[in-house]
Amino acid sequence: MGIESMRVKDVQVGLRRKEFSDVELVKAYLDRMKRHDKNVKAMITICEEEALEQAAQVDKKIADGKSIKWMEGVPTGLKDNICTRGIRTTCASKMLMDFEPPYDAGVVEKLKKEGLVILGKYNMDEFAMGSSNENSAFYPTRNPWNLDYVPGGSSGGSAAGLAAGFATVTYGSDTGGSIRMPASFCGVVGVKPTYGTVSRYGLIAFGSSLDQIGSFGKNVEDAACALKVIQGHDPKDATSREKGYDKDYVSIMKKGVKGLRIGLPEEFFGKGVDPEVRNSVLEGAKQLEKEGAIVSSFSLPIPESGLSAYYIISSAEASSNLGRYDGIRFGYSASHCDDYQERVISSRTEGFGNEVKRRIMLGTYALSSGYYEAYYNKAMMFRRKVRKLFQDAFERYDAILTPTVPVLPFKIGEKLGDPLSMYLADIFTVSVNLAGIPAISMPSGFSKSGLPIGLQLMGNEFSEETLFRLAYALEKELALDKKPIAMEVV
Repeated sequence: MGIESMRVKDVQVGLRRKEFSDVELVKAYLDRMKRHDKNVKAMITICEEEALEQAAQVDKKIADGKSIKWMEGVPTGLKDNICTRGIRTTCASKMLMDFEPPYDAGVVEKLKKEGLVILGKYNMDEFAMGSSNENSAFYPTRNPWNLDYVPGGSSGGSAAGLAAGFATVTYGSDTGGSIRMPASFCGVVGVKPTYGTVSRYGLIAFGSSLDQIGSFGKNVEDAACALKVIQGHDPKDATSREKGYDKDYVSIMKKGVKGLRIGLPEEFFGKGVDPEVRNSVLEGAKQLEKEGAIVSSFSLPIPESGLSAYYIISSAEASSNLGRYDGIRFGYSASHCDDYQERVISSRTEGFGNEVKRRIMLGTYALSSGYYEAYYNKAMMFRRKVRKLFQDAFERYDAILTPTVPVLPFKIGEKLGDPLSMYLADIFTVSVNLAGIPAISMPSGFSKSGLPIGLQLMGNEFSEETLFRLAYALEKELALDKKPIAMEVV
């Protein structure tokens, strides 16, 4: 078995049986990155020395006859907006090009405690603002299924890196679909958990009330294992919620789906949805019905208004969060400036990319005197309505099934000059973040041209185990096992 096909279970069984050492495994992943990432461009920083040191510690533990934890020794990687002590964290921006955090994010502390090996930091849309991973200050990441296409964003590097076989599991952040959209485009599983389930401490903020760290896996079980490692209350994060996190997702997901009620919202299958996407997702619904789930259609009128509310709220929060990057307190500092005002203007002009500037201006406008009531306040009112609509839906259904993205992966450069068209790609994902509920994107099939199609499952707060049950059952039924051909010919 090649490392690009290895799952968490394969790594753990192999280490325990001493079929290979963790150092050998890590070296194999590092070699694969060096061979293929010149084409995929998923990585920003490769942590070779640190990863080999971590792997050696795992091997020593095994050699000493000590038992290792379930995820110990598993190679992983992080989106480059998650702080890592002593390892640069750039947010794919010139503004933070040389930033080395003096502390680890809460999730990094948990990963190190559980013994996972961090191989590197993944490319992303600058400050997590984008849907294609073309907004990076470094280079655009390419989709491993077809290098002419985007991997989705903003966690495109994490999804593409996993699909390309650069790690066993990976991590990203989701503000309006930034895990689920690239998971859909890259043919992997992506989990956006309930808001507050995973610590945001050390996650460089985009929209604080929307951001949530989540996991990617090559299958549903791996994504569940990866989430289990990082979830739990963190006293350093005021939005971290105190709730039981001791559920064994892997055991629960194998209970089957008989009797579970699934809703298909009519507004998510209508105008603007690519026919290949619609047919693939509806076929997934039929398969769940065969497994004993109860599927029915209903009305959930939130996509278009939810998208508008999301972009106002997220841009307003971005305007506030990014105000600290002025070239004096934090971030890139322009040279040859005569006074404070010139330095701030020049630093932000040179340090931020076009999409970041666009959202800062939009957010500042929405918060300005005379427009706050007209835009931001109304967006917050609609956010409350979105939560109520979901609450009402979950009184009737255990989960809601939709396409993850209404369109197939698009070519690099195709939508870059049309921000509105790019924003519309998020229409089915953003409402999940507005409501703070969990959602999973998983592969449901492939287009005629061989590009992945993603299916989204949404659930009520802290109902991740139900979503994993549905996703696991559907994964078994669909039995999709294609690999990105482009990775083997470059």
